[in-house]
Amino acid sequence: MSKKEDFFSEIRNGNIEAVEQLLQEDVGLLESLDERGSTPLILATYYNHEKIAELFLKKGAQIDAKDGSGNTALMGVCFKGYTNLTKLLIEAGANVNHVNAMGATCLIYAATFNRIEIAELLLVNGADTKAKDARGNTALDHAKMQGIKALIELLETKA
Repeated sequence: MSKKEDFFSEIRNGNIEAVEQLLQEDVGLLESLDERGSTPLILATYYNHEKIAELFLKKGAQIDAKDGSGNTALMGVCFKGYTNLTKLLIEAGANVNHVNAMGATCLIYAATFNRIEIAELLLVNGADTKAKDARGNTALDHAKMQGIKALIELLETKA
């Protein structure tokens, strides 16, 4: 297994000590991509490894770097529902209005997957309620399709 493969494996496993050691040996690993095009930060946040994500941000990871589908770390945590990581990434300056290859935004993901607390965080931090995905749907449209009353009400007040 290569050093890069080891690095990504340790991120998936949440082994911060091994991740730190590998980064000390080769800081360039911070800018590497796994086989799916994910950055170390995207992978750490996808697996909800907050301490590893904090380490990567402290070391200068590109916060809005994209994976193979055009998703950022913030988009992934909005999809997965990781509120603490959403706060961390927003506070570190992540773009709340990034648009992926399918036209989705963080707010559209939060609405689609019923992540009301994350939707509130995004809205407070300037999320665009008028952004439309590739099918022409806004976050409010997605909330309506899911029948999520609380999210519909929240988004209607911000639209």
